[in-house]
Amino acid sequence: MIKVEGLTKRYARTLAVDDISFEVEKGQIVGFLGPNGAGKTTTMRVLTCFLPPTAGSAQIAGFDVLEQPLEVKKRIGYLPETPPLYPDMEVGEYLSFVGRLKGLSSADVPKRVNEVCDRCAISDVRMKLIGKLSKGYRQRVGLAQAILHNPDVLVLDEPTSGLDPKQIIETRELIRSLAGDHTIILSTHILSEVEHSCERVIIINQGKLVAQDTVTNLTNRLRGSEQVALEILCVNGALNHAEVRQRLEQVVGVSHVVLKDTKDNRCSFEVESLQGRSIRAELARAVVGAGWDLNELRPVGLSLEDIFLQLTAAEKGEPVEKKEEVKA
Repeated sequence: MIKVEGLTKRYARTLAVDDISFEVEKGQIVGFLGPNGAGKTTTMRVLTCFLPPTAGSAQIAGFDVLEQPLEVKKRIGYLPETPPLYPDMEVGEYLSFVGRLKGLSSADVPKRVNEVCDRCAISDVRMKLIGKLSKGYRQRVGLAQAILHNPDVLVLDEPTSGLDPKQIIETRELIRSLAGDHTIILSTHILSEVEHSCERVIIINQGKLVAQDTVTNLTNRLRGSEQVALEILCVNGALNHAEVRQRLEQVVGVSHVVLKDTKDNRCSFEVESLQGRSIRAELARAVVGAGWDLNELRPVGLSLEDIFLQLTAAEKGEPVEKKEEVKA
């Protein structure tokens, strides 16, 4: 649905986007991440035909952004960081105006305006001037105009900017509900937003593409080893934590065991494997074989923040600080 090949954008002496390539399949939600000045907004402006590329190509639903911009614009909905609103117009009036601009028929405009007002939870301000609305409501009106013509592709730049926690949750649910029927590329500085909403992430830094994959696959790539959270319960008296730790360290493939928490007759550990080894099955057998109850056994991934910092710091050649382990 979105295909970018060798995309480059140069402003005079500044290289904003440097030969990036990626694809987004139909129905996917993809997070587009990068520090300030990385080239995210420039890439989005090229995808939405606001800027021509210096080199390379970009296609939306099979149409080239440089050669067929009108066809591309029919198939995209765009919410820039600052929504394109007219403060002197009422919400309903503005959406009707946008519907006509986007080529909706006179019969379809009222129906679609009603639908997007309900979906974006702005029906209660439909008769108010946009200039009188809070930033959160203005953001939702911007999202409503982006989906008004039911586009194939949605390009959202900071869609939850200025929203309160309740509105963020509602917007997140709305974006997830649009997946499948729509392909969504989402740029945000709120990394937890990407973890909750997106299937894949694309990370750009200094104009270059540094990663594109699922969060799980990026974790495995960066760490190279498995990390497991383990909680053990002893029903026949207090646990000897040193004994438990020693037993876990003897499991084949284990490289490191850290005691994280203790309470009564239960204790929690974080166990790391050797490079390329899977240790969950062996850990489970060792715990059960020792006569302890296994309360929890789950993989521990890097947070998206850790992934982002590692990848962008690596691009700059900066050392990446490791978080200190806190022992109980």
